[in-house]
Amino acid sequence: MATATATVPTGPTAPTFRRAGFGDVVSSEWMKLRTVRSTFWTLVALFAGSAAVSLLICLAAADQYAKDRAAGNPDSSPDIVMLGLLFIGQIAAYVLGVMTISAEYSTGAIRSTLSAMPRRVEILVAKAILLAVVVFVVGLAAAFACFYLGNIPLQAKHVGVKLSDPGVLRGVFGSALYVAGLSVFGLAMGFLLRHTAGAITIGLALIFIIGGLVQLIPGSIGRWLYKVMPGNAGAQVSQFGEMKRNADKNFAPWTGFTVFMLEVVVLLVIGAILFERRDA
Repeated sequence: MATATATVPTGPTAPTFRRAGFGDVVSSEWMKLRTVRSTFWTLVALFAGSAAVSLLICLAAADQYAKDRAAGNPDSSPDIVMLGLLFIGQIAAYVLGVMTISAEYSTGAIRSTLSAMPRRVEILVAKAILLAVVVFVVGLAAAFACFYLGNIPLQAKHVGVKLSDPGVLRGVFGSALYVAGLSVFGLAMGFLLRHTAGAITIGLALIFIIGGLVQLIPGSIGRWLYKVMPGNAGAQVSQFGEMKRNADKNFAPWTGFTVFMLEVVVLLVIGAILFERRDA
């Protein structure tokens, strides 16, 4: 009697598929972030521009700063060494945050992103984490560059700033935390508005213009609004020395930064809700 024999296929087997995890989302977003030319040049502007401006400001102001320090002028502050980062760094970090998502909408690449990864909140969270880490690292390098370069003309006038001075090390690290937070603030604005120019204009106006104008509102309302504006609250963690003279107008450093980060989180949550509900 003939018996049937079973044959075992020896050819290639069918491919297996697995559900993409959060690590895959992070890897994908990291590839996009580091391969876009605007990211590289914006980070270069953050580092080199901040350091150069701090050096130029200190070169121009060293004589007057030394005279003010000798006279005990309360308006003289060692924060002068960080001004480059608080001007150029703020702008660069915020613009990078906006463009991280708005560029995808302007080019239509967001559709490909959502086709590959439909879980939208994970995309937002991955972008926020990567952006904050990258900007913090570059911002910290820029903060130390500003500190040491800005100190060169000040030390020549014997009024240099030391890392061991009260609040200075916190201010240097705080500056990096602040610009990292600003980049995520820009990302949230990008998710909300989905338009590069609009998000950049509104955000920078809040930081540099409206943040100062609200103090013109009379009474306690104006004082409260001035304190909680994003740029005013967040920047407190980057300040040290005689800037404490404005303690009646501003939050304490870590209190202000906490308020700022709460504002950023609220915007991110709103952005996540809209991201889930709106079409690409």
